[in-house]
Amino acid sequence: MTASDIFLTIAIVCAVCGVASAIAMADALQKRGVRVNWILMRMFMPRYAVQYRDVIRAETGRVGPWYYVFLGTINLALVTAVIGLILRTR
Repeated sequence: MTASDIFLTIAIVCAVCGVASAIAMADALQKRGVRVNWILMRMFMPRYAVQYRDVIRAETGRVGPWYYVFLGTINLALVTAVIGLILRTR
């Protein structure tokens, strides 16, 4: 297994975790009365993430944990995918 394969595997795992956290955020919004379009969720996810942050902060005074999981995993997936693709071209 090469270094590029390891980075690309990490990217895939992070992307799956990002999708799971996005679903958890959308579910939390839906339980609080926000209408969620599940079919077009990919397009509306940045808006849902901001709504989730604002709604949970208004309730508890803190940002919900799924918001940070979503941001961290999506950004890590992007960075590791780029590194894996760069290493693959060499």
